[in-house]
Amino acid sequence: MISVETGQCADYLLVAQRNNSLSRKERQWVLGFICAVSSCIALAFAAFGAWPVLPFAGIEMAVLYGAFRYIDWHAGDYESLEINGDRVRIEFREGRAVRQVEFNRHWAQVVMGEGSGRGRLALRSHGREVEFGCHLTNEERERVAQELRQQLKKVA
Repeated sequence: MISVETGQCADYLLVAQRNNSLSRKERQWVLGFICAVSSCIALAFAAFGAWPVLPFAGIEMAVLYGAFRYIDWHAGDYESLEINGDRVRIEFREGRAVRQVEFNRHWAQVVMGEGSGRGRLALRSHGREVEFGCHLTNEERERVAQELRQQLKKVA
C-alpha cells in the first residue's frame, strides 16, 4: 500500500507498507479456528486408537502459532521517503527496529534495475546506495521511480 502526501511539513512524503489483509484480532480468530479444528480431528483419531497423531497435531499448532507471531511482529513494517528542502530522508521499520538514512537532494539519484527476480528501486549518493520499495509491486516501483526523479529535479 502506498500513500503520497505533499504538505506543510514536507515537500514530498511517500509511505509504503505491507498489505495486511487481516487485522490482529482477525488473525487471532483464524488461528483459534484452525487450532480448534486440528484438535478435534486429532482427538477423533486418538479416540479410534491412533494416539500418535496428538503430538504431531501439537507440533503443527506450535509451528502455526510461531508463523502467526512472526506475521504480527512484522504487520507494522513500513518504508517512508521524505523530501524536505535539500534533504531526502528514508526511514525503514522492520519489527521494532527503525533505521534512517539521509541524502542531499541535489546529489541523490534514482536507480532502477533487476535484482532477485524483481524490479529494484534504490537511491544512490556519494557511494552509498539504499534500496527502497520492498513492499511495492514492480509496477508501483516503476511509477515511484518516475515520481522521485521528478521530485528530485525540482528546485527546493
